[in-house]
Amino acid sequence: MTWTLSSLGCDAGCLGVSRPCSPFGDDFLFKFLVIGNAGTGKSCLLHQFIEKKFKDDSNHTIGVEFGSKIINVGGKYVKLQIWDTAGQERFRSVTRSYYRGAAGALLVYDITSRETYNALTNWLTDARMLASQNIVIILCGNKKDLDTDREVTFLEASRFAQENELMFLETSALTGENVEEAFVQCARKILNKIESGELDPERMGSGIQYGDAALRQLRSPRRAQAPSAQECGC
Repeated sequence: MTWTLSSLGCDAGCLGVSRPCSPFGDDFLFKFLVIGNAGTGKSCLLHQFIEKKFKDDSNHTIGVEFGSKIINVGGKYVKLQIWDTAGQERFRSVTRSYYRGAAGALLVYDITSRETYNALTNWLTDARMLASQNIVIILCGNKKDLDTDREVTFLEASRFAQENELMFLETSALTGENVEEAFVQCARKILNKIESGELDPERMGSGIQYGDAALRQLRSPRRAQAPSAQECGC
């Protein structure tokens, strides 16, 4: 499944952006993963994030699926390249190759399935071993709309997140609750780490690239700080 929106005259993945794409290009590009057991709603979360609607006919992902979207985080335009990995064990050897160089990840479990929650430790180990120790991960308890069938409490998952230094949200791919917020929170934390110097976009395998706008500022810092009177100030 690939979301390609070039026919709309905008960069691929712009659908659903609350503000128009920056006329100067994006500031950063982040590689994201969506990981977790099969049946947790990973593909539906990605579809809801990009298309702003629920995917009714979702089947288990075979291998890896891809989507992208540009979001505005604190005034910076960030393009997320998101790899949705299959949750079945038979695809693990294939999907693990996509972990390399990921800057952020959504670690997803189903609040109505104790089995998917119990598997989180294995997924977390893979992410930190195969991607990077510095990967920013947000734990997502999906299917919040099925609260009456809950098998995993909010408090239990919150403690797991705290113990493993993860951010945490409960989400609903059906209603859209907290779906965009999960991606935005993860991207915001990556930006904070870049600004603090903890993450270096120029380090190979960081999962972060400078976008066109950031590169222009790096190459012409004086011009970026003092635009001429003839340049557009909008």
